[in-house]
Amino acid sequence: MSAQPLPVAEPGEVRRAAWRLIRSDRAAFIAVLLANCAAAGAGLVGPWLLGQIVNEVQAGAGVATIDRLGLLVVLAAAAQLLIGHQARRLGYRFGERTAARLREQLADRLMRIPARAVEGAGTGDLTSRATTDAGLVSFALRDAAPEMVFALAQALIIIVAVVLLSPVLGAVGLVALVAIPVVLRWYLRRARSAYLAQAAAHAEVADVLAGTAAGARTVEALGLQERRAADCSSAIAAATAAQLRTLRLRSVFFSTIDASTALAVGAAFGVGGLLYLDHRLSLGTVVAVVLYLRQLTTPIDTILIWVETLQSSAASFARIEGLASSAEPPRRSAEGVTAVPTDQDIVVTDVRYAYDGADVLHGVDLDVRAGERLAVVGTSGAGKTTLGRLIAGIDRPRSGRVTVGGADVADLAPEQLRQHIVLVTQEHHVFADPLRDNLTIAAPHATDAELLEALDVLGADWFDDLPDGLDTDLGTHRLGGAQAQHVALARVLLANPHTLVLDEATALLDPTTARRTELALAATIQGRTIIAVAHRLQTARDADRIAIMEGGRITELGHHDHLVTTATSYAALWETWSADTSHEGTDNHE
Repeated sequence: MSAQPLPVAEPGEVRRAAWRLIRSDRAAFIAVLLANCAAAGAGLVGPWLLGQIVNEVQAGAGVATIDRLGLLVVLAAAAQLLIGHQARRLGYRFGERTAARLREQLADRLMRIPARAVEGAGTGDLTSRATTDAGLVSFALRDAAPEMVFALAQALIIIVAVVLLSPVLGAVGLVALVAIPVVLRWYLRRARSAYLAQAAAHAEVADVLAGTAAGARTVEALGLQERRAADCSSAIAAATAAQLRTLRLRSVFFSTIDASTALAVGAAFGVGGLLYLDHRLSLGTVVAVVLYLRQLTTPIDTILIWVETLQSSAASFARIEGLASSAEPPRRSAEGVTAVPTDQDIVVTDVRYAYDGADVLHGVDLDVRAGERLAVVGTSGAGKTTLGRLIAGIDRPRSGRVTVGGADVADLAPEQLRQHIVLVTQEHHVFADPLRDNLTIAAPHATDAELLEALDVLGADWFDDLPDGLDTDLGTHRLGGAQAQHVALARVLLANPHTLVLDEATALLDPTTARRTELALAATIQGRTIIAVAHRLQTARDADRIAIMEGGRITELGHHDHLVTTATSYAALWETWSADTSHEGTDNHE
């Protein structure tokens, strides 16, 4: 199945999200704007004073007058420097706080994205959003945004000053600069899609390279080197083409801007000279206008420097904000109050669930009594694992209900859900943190004695060999498969749920490790309700009841002895399985 990319936010959604970030620190944002306007205003004083100096010299003023004006020029430059420094400081602080809020928001959304969406998108897409995109947006908020605000304020105030000083020369300058909004509009209409395509292409490169590296031994064993190399080359070529497209956009945009600013200065100088010769403008006014327009190149150059960063960061922001539509809402009931189960019975009522629009469960009904051991059996693709995930509250039904004690499982807050139902799979994860932190994930207030007791119940004798006990960093001291599974099962004991959903927790382990893990698992399930997704019928035979799934429905339900003595699908499966295991036993005996 091809990867299903995570969604990207539309421009309107991005603008609303940006406005929400600004509103969360509104006072600081207003302070940034005022400080930048003050700094830009202070920058106008110098060129105007230089124009006055020219006029005074032309009028034959004395040295004292020129010195006084010169001192004012120095003071104006110092004021601009100090106010500009403070404006940038305020801008950086605002950007850093906003970036921190964005990262916290991103972390929250990442934790609420359904596993099916992550699995469908592939690791490259999500990883690039959480690293490259988040870093680029943070950089833009911290560095690019303050510089752009200052540059825009400076450019607007300079233009206003030129128009007020000489409407004629102001009009000449604006006509020369008219190409800037035209080419800017041309650029912005194309930049978003170009940068989104570039980010997606880079994510594809990361995905292909990560997949090739992770499956290196499989690639080597199956002789797929040339095929994987071709896939990598194709992804890199697509990324290069996307990069060249953005480069072409920048080439046109930058050259047009440079030509426009140079033309504005030249046109104002030429027209101003003619007006001066015609005695319609003073020489000081012409000098001040030319200096202002020359000064305008500085903020425009700043905008040019940062516009690419802002465009690519806007595309990255759209990718980050797109995660909002994938993230599930916090687990709260419709009334806004956390659901409270009244007992331990689990009821599945007319449940339907779909992947990519096609239902894989069709009106499933099931009651599981407290303390019961239920095995769910069926061929591959029958819906066993999907049903287990719904019962464990990992996914939410498209329609119907899954309840524990009358409360919807999907509405339970995570910390509350762990107290009732926990899913134990063949996949487990050990975080690169101390062992204590890995265990207290399930029980934040557990004491060291309780942590050690949980490991002891599971027979985790390897604990005695750890260099620092519970403080051992599992990022540097790597655990084996059985040891990591012990950590996962210890979390279950510490969470102490009344129901476990088992999805072949030992299926991927080697026989020796599996036997040790099954002993630990036996200690874990003692006294609990067990719903076992059984891929091996030996597990099903020992259950209180067996549910047979076919085509997303439960077609048979009963005890092993009853099902094997009737003409049922389970009887056929058991006969086939018994014959296969008997044959394997004979081969092993021989």
